[in-house]
Amino acid sequence: MRTSIIKRIQNPSQFKQLLLSWAHHYREVIFMDSNDYPQKYSSYDCILAIDAFTTIKTDCFNAFEDLKQYQQKNKDWLFGYLSYDLKNDIEALNSANFDGLQFSDLFFFQPKKLFLLKGNELEIQYLRMCDDEIEEDFEKISTECSVLSIRSSTIDIKQRISKEKYLEKASKILDYIHRGDIYEANFCMEFFAENAIINPLDKFIKLNEISKSPFAVYLKNNTQFLLSASPERYLKKEGENLISQPIKGTAKRFIDAFDDEKSKNKLALDPKERSENIMISDLVRNDLSKTAQKGSVNVEELCGIYSFEQVHQMISTITAKLDSQYTVVDAIKASFPMGSMTGTPKVSVMKIIEELEETKRGLYSGAVGYFTPNGDFDFNVVIRSILYNQKNKYISFSVGSAITSLSIPENEYEECLLKAKAMLEVLS
Repeated sequence: MRTSIIKRIQNPSQFKQLLLSWAHHYREVIFMDSNDYPQKYSSYDCILAIDAFTTIKTDCFNAFEDLKQYQQKNKDWLFGYLSYDLKNDIEALNSANFDGLQFSDLFFFQPKKLFLLKGNELEIQYLRMCDDEIEEDFEKISTECSVLSIRSSTIDIKQRISKEKYLEKASKILDYIHRGDIYEANFCMEFFAENAIINPLDKFIKLNEISKSPFAVYLKNNTQFLLSASPERYLKKEGENLISQPIKGTAKRFIDAFDDEKSKNKLALDPKERSENIMISDLVRNDLSKTAQKGSVNVEELCGIYSFEQVHQMISTITAKLDSQYTVVDAIKASFPMGSMTGTPKVSVMKIIEELEETKRGLYSGAVGYFTPNGDFDFNVVIRSILYNQKNKYISFSVGSAITSLSIPENEYEECLLKAKAMLEVLS
């Protein structure tokens, strides 16, 4: 059981910074920020969950069943992540590529302390065991000073796959497509640094300022960190309603308003980008139908154009109603990983991804989010994100693009560099 109190916040933007600065000393932290981005399906402007009372951490074997039991047993707020490699629990697949990060495949925790911000209203929920700390903590947060920067080491960012190798591998994917084995594949490559020392919180704040994305996340699990500026929702459950919003289609932003509008309109009409998005939207429709009430799957918006700080994106919204015979974890398992990060047909593409990529994806292209006590949930897609293992001083971020029959490998490579721009800027 939790004790809940409401506080009125005069300056929510400043309070979010104070909240994060105060919280980062805890062992387990998940901070989620919508950055006030206008969106139809937003529940909160900001969420902070800290200090685990219970946890679940596991590899991919039987992971979804373990998560189902953990969620049904606790029936409380639960925060954590699903790595891409949980695909191996769903299908007869494997993940044998290099893994410099060494995160567990699944991690969730039940926070002792929870903060939910919407507009000027802050709801604080503490487990009863520590609810006598609410007022003291709120006072500390309100008087918190900014985080002192830790001097970062010189970071030598390397590219796991060279441009030449990328073009060669993209051409191999085109061969698979032209043979009819697959229709679309999301092919990714890693940027990394070894022997790297950074202040993860400082880097997250900079990344968030540059990107201002609606699904930003700062995640700390002891010495493992995710600094995410994701613009993409994987899956949300609200009552019986399921909402998924795949992104496929990216265009550069420009300072000049005329050039920027031109880039946006070009994206909206681009046959290759529309083809990408429609194929993945169809895949997501199929995934949701596995646990949906008959006839309830609906494409609410197809190929909508949305503008973010760095790029314009093409986003579709697919909704469905969850059939009561399925659990909330069943709905996640039936649609995981997000179709926008795999391709179609899903299983065939994931095998090819494993063959051609040179890094285990891990948390990249997985999902971070939460379950509520009544079984609702909301998860992002882990893209535009920096991952850091503080213990072994390894930094990683990956970027990718969708290869279709209309793809030109050189253009796909340039799209990857565009997506990498914010992370490179933050780490430079």
